Amino acid sequence: MPRSDWLILRRGSIGGSDAAAVLGLTRYASPMTIWGEKTGRIPPQPDNEAMRQGREFEPIVAKRFCEETGKKVHRRQQMIYNPLYPYSHGDIDRKVEGESAGLECKTMSDPYAAADLENGKYPPAYYVQCVHYLAVTGYDRWYLAIMVLGRGFYIFTIERDQAEIDALMAQETAFWENYVLPDVPPPPDGTEATTAALGQIYRDDSAPDSRIDEDTLCRYEEIRQEMETLGKQLEENKQRIMMQMAESERGYSDSYTVQWKKRQRTTYDMKKFIREHPEIDMKPYQKITEYRQFNVKE
Repeated sequence: MPRSDWLILRRGSIGGSDAAAVLGLTRYASPMTIWGEKTGRIPPQPDNEAMRQGREFEPIVAKRFCEETGKKVHRRQQMIYNPLYPYSHGDIDRKVEGESAGLECKTMSDPYAAADLENGKYPPAYYVQCVHYLAVTGYDRWYLAIMVLGRGFYIFTIERDQAEIDALMAQETAFWENYVLPDVPPPPDGTEATTAALGQIYRDDSAPDSRIDEDTLCRYEEIRQEMETLGKQLEENKQRIMMQMAESERGYSDSYTVQWKKRQRTTYDMKKFIREHPEIDMKPYQKITEYRQFNVKE
């Protein structure tokens, strides 16, 4: 179906990529993010480079999986629903032929991820996504294939565990029935993802002034001052470490290692360019981003 129709359809239930956010297991989204998307308060996420690369590498990952395992897979291009879990859906990467199994294809660029994968550790968000698909499809197992660009290729098998499925589906059902259906936002959780979501949900600032709870504001200011003090103490200790390291690149103690390594960064001096090329109209190259600035004063 057209992407626009797909985006509308997926708003009606929780998908595999939403599940980890509902549980608070990913830094890229939060329960507030998913609530805003499902209630239409947050527009569909625009396509970015990571999303595009994930789609473009998906058939390559699937092909590598087949080469490594000797199995065959095919695409199942439909939204999958299970009457046992009416608030959830699945849009899976691949169905494994001849098995009650599916395949999730992932691409990672972080070179440090390979070390964890070598030890059998993969992101919890990936596990939750696979459990979600096991619930919706009713399959017996899910294969997880992860390609770390330039580093390695890893395959994991996740067997069906009904207790895990029941626990996940209970949380997804509770989220939908407690927040989405009654149109009540989930509580704040202190994550950057929720702060970003609130900025999208409440984009307008034209409403009359609001009365804010005094205790909440007092606590906010207390915490801010504590963080300011702790931040200064942290920086002071950092400076002590730097002085002890002097010109060493690496330092160590019985329990820790420290790196203070020379780096080089290239930046673009836009002001200098405009100053030296006043004849060029820079407006077509400027991007305007709207946001609401948060500030508290006593």
